[in-house]
Amino acid sequence: MENAELAELAVFALVAKYLSFRQAATERGASASAISHSIRSLETRVGVRLFHRTTRSVSLTEAGEMLFARLRPAFSDMRAAVDELNSFRATPFGTVRINVPNSIAPFVLGDAMELLLKRNPGLKLEIVATDTLVDIVEQGFDAGIRFGERLSQDMIAVRIKSKFRFTVVGSPSYFEGKQPPLTPHDLHSHTCIRYAFPSGTIFNWEFFKNGENVPVEVGGALTVDSQELMADAAARGLGLAYVWEDRAAPYLRDGRLRRCLDDWCIVDEGLFLYFPSRRHQSAGLRALIEAMKA
Repeated sequence: MENAELAELAVFALVAKYLSFRQAATERGASASAISHSIRSLETRVGVRLFHRTTRSVSLTEAGEMLFARLRPAFSDMRAAVDELNSFRATPFGTVRINVPNSIAPFVLGDAMELLLKRNPGLKLEIVATDTLVDIVEQGFDAGIRFGERLSQDMIAVRIKSKFRFTVVGSPSYFEGKQPPLTPHDLHSHTCIRYAFPSGTIFNWEFFKNGENVPVEVGGALTVDSQELMADAAARGLGLAYVWEDRAAPYLRDGRLRRCLDDWCIVDEGLFLYFPSRRHQSAGLRALIEAMKA
């Protein structure tokens, strides 16, 4: 196979992965027009259309889906081969891609990012923070961060934080003239700020005490998809919020928020860095693991 043909197939795989010429161009370090030209050249050479293209969307044709299904494992194997070469480097090199829940990213990555990048100047770190559950292998990530109950059994997991605690908080202005909830059931008489997952599913608040698990479907006028927005809205007196303790910490320190239902709030089982089981790990991934453990 000629180098030009291999390059066109690599470009095709990127566009098929993202279903975006612009995103493929960004990763490739090329212009969108150059990516488009490469795809047209490939389609001309193979004699079939590989993408449906409109001004608003890109999708694979049946032929494109077949080609991508065959190419994906091949390019994955090539990437793994390069990763194995990187394992022989004394200094980590290249790019490490990591997926992490948006709601907890600031509390687990800040110190690790600083440590990793200062120690390894030849390394690049790409972080995608989203609360959508993704297949890290299919999406091309080297590793992900998730809570223990969401881990697939075919992954290697390293515990990076032993406890993550929820807390229910409200502002002093919200509690004026109101009796704070004493049990989770009292929340039905309070205004609450609801959290929606990317799928649109509303998160039920969960509590635990003396062996009793109590899920509560709270009500309120405000629904958001960000814990940062929840904490800010609660500080403005718009209702009670159920957020990670670390997220509420700055507001609790300066008195903008107060806790309630503390003896009912749950502690999560732990946070893990996870990655596919591979015979050889890249030096970059090993460096990330050590930074996260530290």
